[in-house]
Amino acid sequence: MNMRERFQAVVNFQSFDRLPVIEWANWWDQTLERWRGEGLPPELTDRYAIGGHFGLDTLRQGRFRGMGPGCPPPASHNAGIVADTAAYEAVLPHLFPHPSVGDDEQWSVWAEEQRRGESVLWYNIDGFFWFPRTLFGIERHLYAFYDQPELMLRMNADLAEYHLAVFDAVCAHAVPDFVCFAEDLSYNHGPMLSEKLFDKFLAPFYRRVVPHIKARGAKVFIDSDGQVESAIPWFEAVGIEGILPLERQSGVDVACIRARHPRFLLLGAFDKMVMNQGEMAMRKEFERLLPVARQGGLVIGCDHQTPPGVSLADYQLYLRLFREYAERAGSESARRV
Repeated sequence: MNMRERFQAVVNFQSFDRLPVIEWANWWDQTLERWRGEGLPPELTDRYAIGGHFGLDTLRQGRFRGMGPGCPPPASHNAGIVADTAAYEAVLPHLFPHPSVGDDEQWSVWAEEQRRGESVLWYNIDGFFWFPRTLFGIERHLYAFYDQPELMLRMNADLAEYHLAVFDAVCAHAVPDFVCFAEDLSYNHGPMLSEKLFDKFLAPFYRRVVPHIKARGAKVFIDSDGQVESAIPWFEAVGIEGILPLERQSGVDVACIRARHPRFLLLGAFDKMVMNQGEMAMRKEFERLLPVARQGGLVIGCDHQTPPGVSLADYQLYLRLFREYAERAGSESARRV
């Protein structure tokens, strides 16, 4: 199998030769700085060059943000740039940049790689919790569900139309293998909003955008850190098909998710906090994930960016074990089918 065939087999619960060996997120700057002091060639600065150095399978990622390049950035996550409708209208000229894929030559190269099966193509967009929070700031956003509901709905209606235009622009080059909404609507103890608020303020816009994406054959994921298990039924109800990164430190259990949601797709899940604890700890973590991975529907990866406490030697050991268990999952997948 080539990379794309392998990925598609896993996410469609088909037999696969091995799991993809991937990093879905960039490494921390501090991690790379440490590794350069331990032997990582200093000229490797591009994420794809670093991935090639480590022999990783290739995920090509694009990002499309609702805030355009001329939009004033928030001073902090909690500061925001919008306090009311007048402020939103003032920044509207700087929002929703033209839905071009940017560097057409680069995307043409990526599309050709995807057609040859050498890479998986995906892109990340603002979700309907994430985008208003960016504009309002964290505290004002949470109050806005009650204090400024019409403005919140307007923001998300505008964002939904933008996403439709972005998807059509991307598909002029290639249909991505998956699209991921950045949300981060959960932290350690669960979602930061109720199901009632989700149904009113987020669900209508997912129902507007998700079918448009799925109709072309792309899978649809949510990116939310933290404890996400109680929100998965909400996502399924609006057509979302999978989630990442499945952070173990928040108690996320992929076996429980699989038992309750048999066809829900999972990406990530490997506990980054064991990556500097030696071979036995890493093997134990892979053994935890293997029963789900061999069923299909789970693309294993670090459950967020590799932290700077992980040495270059630790990471090389992690990759050696990852390749071993990727092969095991594939051989057990073939026997299962």
